[in-house]
Amino acid sequence: MHATRRQHIARPFMFATLALAAMAAAHAGDAPVAPPPAAHRDGQHDFDFHIGRWKTQLRRLAEPLSGSTAWLEYEGTTVVREVLGGRANLVELVADGADGHFEGMSLRLYNPQSRQWSLNFANASSGVLARPAIGEFRDGRGEFHDQEEYRGRAILVRFVVIRVDDDTVRFEQSYSDDGGRSWELNWVATDTRIE
Repeated sequence: MHATRRQHIARPFMFATLALAAMAAAHAGDAPVAPPPAAHRDGQHDFDFHIGRWKTQLRRLAEPLSGSTAWLEYEGTTVVREVLGGRANLVELVADGADGHFEGMSLRLYNPQSRQWSLNFANASSGVLARPAIGEFRDGRGEFHDQEEYRGRAILVRFVVIRVDDDTVRFEQSYSDDGGRSWELNWVATDTRIE
């Protein structure tokens, strides 16, 4: 199509659009004005409730995404302390069970621009930080997601933090190998405050 033909077709639409905009502006005072968007909440203190020393009861699925229902159980201690002036915290977990000794840590970092947390986990046996799970708290429940590789297959990971009460916190991790249509719970930890 030639440029002049396109211009002739476009002009009526342009004039109609301008006319509608002018009419809308003339009647703008008649319509209710939408309130400004709500201020984004600062989640920097979302994990403050978890600072301290905790007794941890941990269960993990022995073979996730295999159809197995065998769980391994551990008991231990979790210590959580503030770092970076409260903009982050460091979690250290030491636990023992029938399957052996477990040590892990998580560095939780708050991003003030996105208002989200990154949970950066490392198991002492590998000495490598896993890909961070990113998310936030809503109505007292934290939900964090990432994509990882498990047994050569890309999976989704969901990590949930539930504050049961002032002295009890529950953590749940689930895997999905079908793009998030279904989730298999594979890690449950319950922290009970010691001090």
